[in-house]
Amino acid sequence: MHPGRQLAVLGFIFVVLYLLVFFAGGASGSFTDRLHPKLGLDLVGGTQATYIASVQGGQVPSKESMEQARDIIEQRVNALGVSEAEVVIQGDRNIVVSLAGKADDQLKDLSQAAQMRFRLVIGATGDVSATALNPPTATPSPSASGSAKPSASTKPSTSASAPAVSSSPSSGGQGGGEVVKAPTPSPTPSASASASASPAAPASADEKALLAEVQKKVGAAAWAAAGKLTAPVDLSTDPNAGKPYAAFAKLSGDEVNVLTPQMQMYVPTVGCTQLDARPNGAIDAVGSQVVACYNGGKILMDKASVVGDDISKASPQLDQQTGQWVVSLDFKSEGSTKWAALTRQAYEATSDAPCFTAATAMYGSVEHCAVAVVLDKSVISAPQIQGVLTGTSQITGQFTGASAKELADQLNFGALPVTFSSGPAQTVSATLGTQQLQAGLIAAAIGMGLVAIYAFFYYRLLGSVIFMSLILSGLLTFGALVFLGRTVGFTLTLAGIAGFIVSLGVAADSFVIYFERLKDEIHEGRSPRSAVPRAWARARRTIISANTITIMAAVVLYIVSVGAVQGFAFALGISTVLDLVVVFLFRHPIMTMFARTKAFLSPRVSGLGRVLRRAPTDVKEA
Repeated sequence: MHPGRQLAVLGFIFVVLYLLVFFAGGASGSFTDRLHPKLGLDLVGGTQATYIASVQGGQVPSKESMEQARDIIEQRVNALGVSEAEVVIQGDRNIVVSLAGKADDQLKDLSQAAQMRFRLVIGATGDVSATALNPPTATPSPSASGSAKPSASTKPSTSASAPAVSSSPSSGGQGGGEVVKAPTPSPTPSASASASASPAAPASADEKALLAEVQKKVGAAAWAAAGKLTAPVDLSTDPNAGKPYAAFAKLSGDEVNVLTPQMQMYVPTVGCTQLDARPNGAIDAVGSQVVACYNGGKILMDKASVVGDDISKASPQLDQQTGQWVVSLDFKSEGSTKWAALTRQAYEATSDAPCFTAATAMYGSVEHCAVAVVLDKSVISAPQIQGVLTGTSQITGQFTGASAKELADQLNFGALPVTFSSGPAQTVSATLGTQQLQAGLIAAAIGMGLVAIYAFFYYRLLGSVIFMSLILSGLLTFGALVFLGRTVGFTLTLAGIAGFIVSLGVAADSFVIYFERLKDEIHEGRSPRSAVPRAWARARRTIISANTITIMAAVVLYIVSVGAVQGFAFALGISTVLDLVVVFLFRHPIMTMFARTKAFLSPRVSGLGRVLRRAPTDVKEA
């Protein structure tokens, strides 16, 4: 290739890279702000939190469970493995997470109890707490009703493409209105039959005391009336029907948690704000009916037939036939059997079954019952079941790639048989990190300066090639660093800076190989102009071999290491690759162009003085 064309290709790479830096990957702010790389915990400070894991009965989690938990947590905070988020196991039950910068949201997500449950939805009503407390003065329309079968305005607001569960891509679809029948489960009491049940006996003395306080707070009359409810209070016929239950609106999340599921569901003044404020684990009980909010309404769910530990794997997939994102579910052997039984129950329900009535209230015209996917105390999805499902199943709906991945991550995280409680957390100051960053940059500048001084002293004109090559390699590396930090989360740490500094030595080695080979060619009798391509052909193999070994070492180190060492390996590998780009697209073509100048033939200017003086007068042309 002509030297000018090689330099043009390098220029094109620079233009594309810095266009990406300034205008792609979510770039925002001023041009100066867009040039800021993403810095790690040791440079800008951050948060370090400890999570304590346990299993039922207070036993120590198994090593397999802890390792699985660590892997999933790492995937949640460090999806591509290069953002330097450290997730390590300490002892037999602690997981320590270190995140750079402000990490409150990530740490909040990690502190979830992560108990996954699959429950049949057997009741649905709107959240009418505001209407019940402040009834309209005019005659209310049926849409303000809190009846057992809410109208379109009071049911949970769900579009016509509500999620559905299917056993194959072809049976999926977007069908929010597709619901079918399953035998009404004999062991499942109907909503009306169980509504009059008395409050469950509190499990502890504290809960007994809290229950007594709640009864006193709402009053005997309101408590008795709430205990007799077997369906949501109908506000359409009597706008003031919710007033006797006004005291329930004053209950806190902890206080609402001691109410029976039927009270939580049917008392009109108990709203989603209170239900969402219940403590973690409020609806974890596998063998009990529970209430939660979903899409702005309240839903009553049956006991959990399938739990998170029954899931083998959940993954987002793009359906090749429909072009829609779906979430694929793989169940374990025993879990597959339980999942088939639950979906059969939902699929074959008759139209008079509570679950069928609930699905109709949620989605309008339906043919099947819905199953709620519950993580901790939140319903993350309530798809309608479109068949008796065994083995691999799919949750379909209006998913994007991001929302499908989020749901799959939640399912995988909830599949863990481990509960996490928050342990000690600490904030790492950025002051020390700033000092370390300055020291690292000074070390890099000193190293590059020493290389440049030695190059100019020993190679003279050829030293300018070394200096310019290092500048171009540094600009390429910096641009790649900024772009990767913005797009894939690569974070620069002190270890990464060390990797870049080490790469300077690798780059310097390739110069020495090339220039010494050039001297050998001239010493053997070739002219400087003919020696340049000859030296390049012979040095190229050695340069490629040396850099390949460095890259392979970096890849291996990246695979087998974690945290800061992984960052060092990534920085060393990417800088070595970019050095090869500069070698082929700048160093060799610029040397070819220099070989055509008079200065290159001058022993005093070129840096080849002794060799040129020793060269025989009858030089051999290549």
